[in-house]
Amino acid sequence: MSAADTKAVGPPVPVPPDPQPTGKSSSADGDAPRVQKRKRKKGELLPYFLILPAIVAIAAVYLYPLGKTVIMSFQDMGRRELWSGEPAPWVGFQQFSNILGDPEFWWVTFRTIVFMAICVTLTMGIGLLVALLMRKLSTWVRLVLTVALIAAWSMPLMVAASIFRFMADSDYGLINTLIAKVVGEDWLGHNWYLNPIQGFGIITLLVVWGAIPFVVVTLYAALTQVPQELEEAAALDGASAYGIYKFVTWPVIKPVFTMVATLSVIWDFNVFGQIWLLRGNKPEPEYETLGLYSYSKAFESTSFSQGSAIALITVLLLSGVAVYYLRQLMKTGEVE
Repeated sequence: MSAADTKAVGPPVPVPPDPQPTGKSSSADGDAPRVQKRKRKKGELLPYFLILPAIVAIAAVYLYPLGKTVIMSFQDMGRRELWSGEPAPWVGFQQFSNILGDPEFWWVTFRTIVFMAICVTLTMGIGLLVALLMRKLSTWVRLVLTVALIAAWSMPLMVAASIFRFMADSDYGLINTLIAKVVGEDWLGHNWYLNPIQGFGIITLLVVWGAIPFVVVTLYAALTQVPQELEEAAALDGASAYGIYKFVTWPVIKPVFTMVATLSVIWDFNVFGQIWLLRGNKPEPEYETLGLYSYSKAFESTSFSQGSAIALITVLLLSGVAVYYLRQLMKTGEVE
């Protein structure tokens, strides 16, 4: 080392000694995690306090009627007990045995399941096709279509039922007029509701028309999450349009499709207002589904306990679908 190097380095700088921890600072350090933990616990309880009013409202609106329905299903409550306030006699499982032993109940159940399956199949099929079509449309066309779907979705059920009732009118209906122009004038004056199969066709159109907007908007939102890079890579590798959809698009949208289909099963199984309004508030026995059958037994036959038992059986039939829906939610991470 030269003299120049020694001058450049200079004298060594003394290093200050490490401060010794005092008793006060150590106590503060020990209390800090405790304070943070206490604050964290208060923060964790905040979401539960925020949803508490909603839980109380749901309990008041749903739990009491559900409990009352369960109790009535094990009683024999008629018009006398309803108006006089006298306690209804307990009959145990007699209402359930009478219902399950009635062939009419099984025919109504079969009719409900078939009607639900057709409505769900058409709703999901058409909804998926329209959602896929929206990906190919320009921005302004897609915006106009979205506004039209939301407008149709927001239309009150009574207004929609009145429109479809007018379209299927035997004398002035648009459906008969269009068919008569193609087939012949024999269709003018045709009553669609004389044949239950044709009548359920009109009801199915109303149910599907009202359900498609929700399915389209939800599935299109799921389609926007499909990576375009994967679809382009599959196309470059020579995959067909069906292959791209099957191996790239479908795995991404499958959880959403399953949840929407499950909700459609629950909704279409409980269809009531569409049939009730299209049949002029007096649906024939051939048009009864489980909801209408329960209403008929409870209010037209004044057997409130039997109607409650049918409603409870309907809830039990749908409980499996509800459990499957919750499992799908948990799989997709929406429920922790």
